Order: sequence, then structure tokens, then C-alpha cells
Amino acid sequence: MAQHVEASDPAAIDLLTHGTLTVEGRLVDASNLTLFCAVELDGTAGNAVYKPVSGERPLWDFPDGTLAGRETATYLISAASGLGHVPPTVLRDGPFGEGMVQLWIDTTGDDLVDVRPADAVPEGWRVVLHAHDADGRPSVLAHADHPGVRELAALDVVVNNTDRKGGHVLDGADGRVYGVDHGVCLHTDPKLRTVLWGWLGEPLPADITDKLRKLRFALDHDLGDTLAPHLTAAEIRAVADRTDTLLADGVFPAPGEDWRALPWPLF
Repeated sequence: MAQHVEASDPAAIDLLTHGTLTVEGRLVDASNLTLFCAVELDGTAGNAVYKPVSGERPLWDFPDGTLAGRETATYLISAASGLGHVPPTVLRDGPFGEGMVQLWIDTTGDDLVDVRPADAVPEGWRVVLHAHDADGRPSVLAHADHPGVRELAALDVVVNNTDRKGGHVLDGADGRVYGVDHGVCLHTDPKLRTVLWGWLGEPLPADITDKLRKLRFALDHDLGDTLAPHLTAAEIRAVADRTDTLLADGVFPAPGEDWRALPWPLF
């Protein structure tokens, strides 16, 4: 029986890069072609999400590169810095041509972001937005006050995530919190839209600051070259600039006034 590879296993990248992909189904809720696959290599196995470039719908405001390349770049940034957890991700050829292949994450099924009645928010959760439901009852958008979620909030600032929906934050069965769906990240213009505003204005924890410094060092060394096949030089420079700004300010930023701060739909 093949050994199942977990996200923390160093063999995961080799499996995704060189393993045989077998398409087993389609994730129909995705806006672009997204396929669920089995992947096997030399006695190791796992499941993966495969998003072929041929199935991408062009976006007028992301004219450069591909969504698959941006997903891969976001993983590389997270992996190089240790900031947040993005499932192991590679860009490779597959049954429908080149595309992003990302290790599938088994989850607990628990929500880390949710819309709840105002009087039913779990203790310790961070409230992001007050609203009313269809019957006029007070409701809130809130998320868990969890270190893994907080790191994703910081990662979103660095990669300028334009679409951090609640369903993109996964409570992994391995105890980690994962962020997925990063195809519309890394633009040069400010576009941060996220449901993770719960730490707005609060100081960055020391561990996040250390990881941002590690990222900044890496960008000036090998990481810049590693990102070059996926991003423009201006986009890579913008990652460095956003990291510098976050380190200089030392706090989680507030939403900008020139663009919508929340994704739609929220999940």
C-alpha cells in the first residue's frame, strides 16, 4: 500500500512535481476549472487540486502571468518565510496542460470564519462586521482568534490578497490552519479584500515580525529569482515594499478607502 503524504512531509513537493496525476472529479463551485486528482509516485500517494491554465478565465485587472502562477508564487512566499500555511503547491504539466497542482488538505469540518447571530459568537472570536439577516435580526461576520488565522491575515497583506473568502481558511485535520485559493494575489496596486480584519490596528506579534524579516531577506536573495517565472519584476518589488511597510508600521493595517475591503460573496 502506498504511503499517504501529509502537507508537512518534505516528500510532498516531489510527489506533486513528478507524480502521476489521475483526475477523479471536478469541484463545481470553483469559478475556474478545478479538478480533484489522485497523485502517486514510487510508493507515495496523496490527493491534489489541479487547476489547468487552459481552464482560467482571463481577468482584465490581472493581465500579466497566470492565476496558477500566482497561486504557486504565494506558496513560495509562505514557504520561504514560514508565514502562514499554504498547502504544498507546484506549477507543472498535467492531463490538461500546464497548471497549478496543490496538495489536498483534509479538514476537521469546523468553521474558522462564519456569519452568526450577534448573540451566538463563540467566545474569543473577532468580530469583523455587524449586519442584519434576512429577518432583520442582528448578525455578525466573525473569525476565530487563532494564531494560524492571524498569520494568514498577515500573509494576505504581504501578497495583497484580493479574495480571502471565509471558505478559503481551512481548519486542517493535522492541527494547522491553511489558506487556499490565491489566484488573485500579488498585484502591484492596493487591492486587499479579506474577511480577516479582526486584528485591525493591533501590534504585530514578535513571531510574525520575525517571519516578515525572514521574508524580506529572502526576497533580496534567492526568493526573488524563484518568483521571477511567475511574477513581473514590479510585482516582486511590490511584495518587498508591502513587507517593508508592514514592518515599519508594526501593526495590522486598516482597510483602504479607495477599494472594497471585503470579498463578495463572503464564502
